[in-house]
Amino acid sequence: MSAKAVREYHGKKLIARHVAALSEHRIDDRSVLVTPDTDLRTPPEPWLTETRLVVKPDQLIKRRGKAGLVGINLDWPGVVQWISERMGQEQQIEQVVGVLDHFIVEPFVFHQQQDEYYVCIHSNREGEEILFTAEGGVDVGDVDAKAQRLLVPIDDKSLSVERFLPILNGVSEDRVGKLASFLLTLLNVYRKLNFVYMEINPLVYMSDGRIAPLDLAAKIDETAAFLNATDWGHLDFPAPFGRKDYPEESYIRELDSKTGASLKLTILNPNGRIWTMVAGGGASVVYADTISDLGYGNEIANYGEYSGAPSTEHTYEYAKTLISLMTKEKDPRGKIFLIGGGIANFTDVAATFTGLIKAMHAFQEELKLHNIQIWVRRAGPNYQEGLQLMRTCGKETDLPIHIYGPETHVTAIVPLALGLEKVENIPEFDDPGHLDANRKRESNEENPKKKQKRPDYVGQVADHEADHKVENFTAMTRCVVYGLQNRAVQGMLDFDFMCKRAKPSVAAMIFPFAANHFVKFYWGTDEILMPVYQSTEEALSKHKEVTVVVNFASFRSVYDSVMEILEYSNQIKTIAIIAEGVPESQTRAFIKVASERNVGIIGPATVGGIKPGCFRIGNTGGMLDNIVMSKLYRPGSVAYVSRSGGLSNELNNLICRNSDGVYEGVAIGGDRYPGSRFIDHLLRYNDNPNVHILVLLGEVGGVDEYQVCEALKEGRISKPMVAWCIGTCASIFPFEVQFGHAGALAHGDLETARAKNQALKEAGAHVPENFFEFGNTLKQLYQSLVDAGTLVPQPEPEPPKIPMDYSWAKRLGLVRKPAQFISSISDDRGEELTYSGMPISEIFERDLGIGGVLSLLWFRRQLPPYATKFIEMILMITADHGPAVSGAHNTIVATRAGKDLVSSLASGLLTIGPRFGGALDDAAIMFTEASDAGLDAEQFVKDMRKQNKLVMGIGHRIKSLTNPDKRVEIIKKYALENFSGNTVLEFALAVEQVTTKKKANLILNVDGCIAVCFVDMLRTCGAFSNQEADEIIKNGSLNGLFVLGRSMGFIGHFLDQRRLKQGLYRHPWDDISYLDTTDV
Repeated sequence: MSAKAVREYHGKKLIARHVAALSEHRIDDRSVLVTPDTDLRTPPEPWLTETRLVVKPDQLIKRRGKAGLVGINLDWPGVVQWISERMGQEQQIEQVVGVLDHFIVEPFVFHQQQDEYYVCIHSNREGEEILFTAEGGVDVGDVDAKAQRLLVPIDDKSLSVERFLPILNGVSEDRVGKLASFLLTLLNVYRKLNFVYMEINPLVYMSDGRIAPLDLAAKIDETAAFLNATDWGHLDFPAPFGRKDYPEESYIRELDSKTGASLKLTILNPNGRIWTMVAGGGASVVYADTISDLGYGNEIANYGEYSGAPSTEHTYEYAKTLISLMTKEKDPRGKIFLIGGGIANFTDVAATFTGLIKAMHAFQEELKLHNIQIWVRRAGPNYQEGLQLMRTCGKETDLPIHIYGPETHVTAIVPLALGLEKVENIPEFDDPGHLDANRKRESNEENPKKKQKRPDYVGQVADHEADHKVENFTAMTRCVVYGLQNRAVQGMLDFDFMCKRAKPSVAAMIFPFAANHFVKFYWGTDEILMPVYQSTEEALSKHKEVTVVVNFASFRSVYDSVMEILEYSNQIKTIAIIAEGVPESQTRAFIKVASERNVGIIGPATVGGIKPGCFRIGNTGGMLDNIVMSKLYRPGSVAYVSRSGGLSNELNNLICRNSDGVYEGVAIGGDRYPGSRFIDHLLRYNDNPNVHILVLLGEVGGVDEYQVCEALKEGRISKPMVAWCIGTCASIFPFEVQFGHAGALAHGDLETARAKNQALKEAGAHVPENFFEFGNTLKQLYQSLVDAGTLVPQPEPEPPKIPMDYSWAKRLGLVRKPAQFISSISDDRGEELTYSGMPISEIFERDLGIGGVLSLLWFRRQLPPYATKFIEMILMITADHGPAVSGAHNTIVATRAGKDLVSSLASGLLTIGPRFGGALDDAAIMFTEASDAGLDAEQFVKDMRKQNKLVMGIGHRIKSLTNPDKRVEIIKKYALENFSGNTVLEFALAVEQVTTKKKANLILNVDGCIAVCFVDMLRTCGAFSNQEADEIIKNGSLNGLFVLGRSMGFIGHFLDQRRLKQGLYRHPWDDISYLDTTDV
């Protein structure tokens, strides 16, 4: 949806600012936008009371003057009264009724009729066309008939004023020069800001020589925002007059801007009974068409689509927004919710359905209250799991959900939902009747005369097509893929292997953001290495056989990458451009260069194309199971060209079911200016003797289909063609509706789908009554050719088998294997990170702190607050003990040697052991075992002495009972005051009374105190049994606390030494005793 209309207020501000920046012309840009929030009691600008004014609605309304919606030559009070009489009032403009709520107020320009001119600039494939007539104003008349025209090619950057003189017929000599100069500047502004349409009527030449645009209608290319956001500033893209702009639409637009996927929503009738949530731009149009064709167009509530593999969360937000709208107003007849879509190429159906199902669970009561019947039809990657999840959802929520898969026509659920087709005629995807129907269809397709042995299939080697710009793909065609798209490349290689190609179709990949390297892929069951080059030049020079580039560059960088690739036009003959959202100015620019260099382009905004048995572009055709289902591993007799990538996959399925299959299919892309057009591919197909039937799937917007009509009339296309243009529903809406593709918008009657279908029919194409009958029309045509003997179906080869990726097979539940790696403390796979099952958001809501997080990650328990605080106290107390201890010393020495943080920290941590910091675990075990055994403290000390063992946790270098260690006092006091039991601590204190009788400094030190208190905390907090507490100690958790705490101190020493800029440490000689061998 690239072309967006802007308000006159913003358009004039833009033009005035940039005309002044690019030339000496000056436009009076004084204007005010009045909205319902504007306080009219005080003039927003001082000049409003100093000049005569003009006021008019600024809501994309055409012919305001004839509708009496312009207040002319008023003072400020008159403007206030004029607006007050109309603000918030309904107004009918032709067939459209809307509410007036935005007005533009600007100075009144005194002028004569002869001062009014008409100028219009609009873009086309070749460049910009300028229309000018010297008779402008309200009664301009038929502009197409009377205007002078000037086409400025897209690559013409060195324009002069003289170029514009021929179209200024009727302009007085004294004005010609300035008007020509202004038109030149206006065109430069148009191109600089990526306008796609600009109409000024009238353009007034004022008495003082200035030029003023009085009325402006303009559209801008929204996809160019990344190029022009700064130049544009704030821009308002209002809804067409008569259609309210809903906050939900704004929310979806915002959501769309934050994802690489596509999310679109337009509310057509908030009280409508039929709501749709359709995957794919083309499929969304087909659903709207079918509803309209069946006579229910006035009940369509919304138009929208989601595509491009949106995440589960984005799908949930989209579905939630849609369902909330659906359940606002009740309809006594109930409502219909159509969850549709074609056969996806790469979108994981189960992943998107998971988000949708989450929304349905959240709104299940509302859905029941409004008696909403839900109808589902979907296919594509992982669709079986997706449909099964939907079935489970229906059982859990008791919602009426009817579910269908690729065995049914893409829009089959529409007549079913409307009660126009009996449900029993079309079994659901998991009904036993569904399998029987499929078996019956397959048996009917078998010709009993063809029971001979099927020959081994041999892939095509060459074609007989004439010379065309887009390369005729063969089984020898090789390409490079621009972008690190491993999944797409693997899909292409699997297709190649399935088609028994001698070599993979992908020779290499190009990725400018990494050095040359290799990536591993599967070739059948074998593994191969694919080179990845940083340079396009190197990739193409090392792979001279490559003639095709599949370009996955983003819309921001695709222009530069395509222009670079076009420099190698002597080698590259076709470029497929996948990116959606490429600015139209850039698209037209590289199309022109490609045409001059005889390089064919497929796209932009395309999934690509496929030639069974030969070549596949990217993800075209979807997953391997769909390739097999649509028999895309061998050529048929039908070749198609489509705009829509999603519907091209639907065409693969439809053609397979109604003929002998696809020979070749190309999706040219949904943008207004596709690199190659319908006619380019249809002529290729017509010139190929292996193709017997042509298929064209066009859509509303553009005029490319008329080239096909001319070719049919002239006999240049001589083979039978089945054709249909989607978007026929557009005519039922009184206001303009932009459909899913950027080019799917009619700019005149000729561009409507109905006009195109009629023209194609008159030209000799087989045009069905509607898209639902498309397959039947094809089937009848195919059968007639078979009956006439002009088309002889080939024997069907055995379906090929190809290994399935383990990861995908596991998702489908087909395989299992024991995990080699187990984790039970954290999980990052869901919507948010969890620690031992607790979401990270809940951890912050509960303010668990470091102690709480540590308890979850180390002990898999949520401990009481006093216990988590105790853990934090341990970390605080063990954080540091000065620079002299071994760990800190090592850290300092390593830091001063220039080592990095991690190395310096590791140097310090490696000193932790039995003599430094490692006494905690041993002390805990020693005191706990003695306490549990019921030993007397004095006897315990004697036993240790007899065993020549030190009592771990006892003794300090200088501290004693009379000079206690403050750290010990803090820990001991907290434990005694907060723990419900202190058995081990009390035993340790009893031992202290014994040992200090021998020597005053044999006190319970900080290691011992922490150890025994920690054991008491574990045993008495209620979260662990004694056995579990003992296991925690034996696993080393106490030493872990010391390591964690002391790491803070070591890092502090590292930063301190860096801050002080200390040099390399060298130990002084006088502090070293040097001994020779005689001294030892």
